[in-house]
Amino acid sequence: MKAWFKAIEKDAEGSVYPLDQVLEELTFDADGLIPVIAQDDATGEVLMFAWMNKAALDETLASGAMCYWSRSRKSLWRKGESSGHRQKLVSLRTDCDGDVLLARIHQTGAACHTYRKSCFYIDLTGAKGATISEG
Repeated sequence: MKAWFKAIEKDAEGSVYPLDQVLEELTFDADGLIPVIAQDDATGEVLMFAWMNKAALDETLASGAMCYWSRSRKSLWRKGESSGHRQKLVSLRTDCDGDVLLARIHQTGAACHTYRKSCFYIDLTGAKGATISEG
């Protein structure tokens, strides 16, 4: 954990920090990426998991539209650019270590490329996996 995050652990609710400083303290991996969980702001349902690099993070914060880093395409991935299934940023949070992001979003259409609302549609509870939503 970075010392800065450790130093603010006991700060009071409502404490405010310069955004540039918080962004500087985030931990990106060796490939320059940070994991981000996309959660439906209205329902709390986890819709998807993806990665951001600094450029995707900056664009998301500037535009209010979710932008990720596609590891397979090795390029910025503006969610919904080709499908029309867009994600509008409601709030963006970091965890206590500064190494994971939580994006509370407003989802238009499906979050998953299978046209399901959530990418987490295979339930592994029980003796076998089961599909729990329509595609």
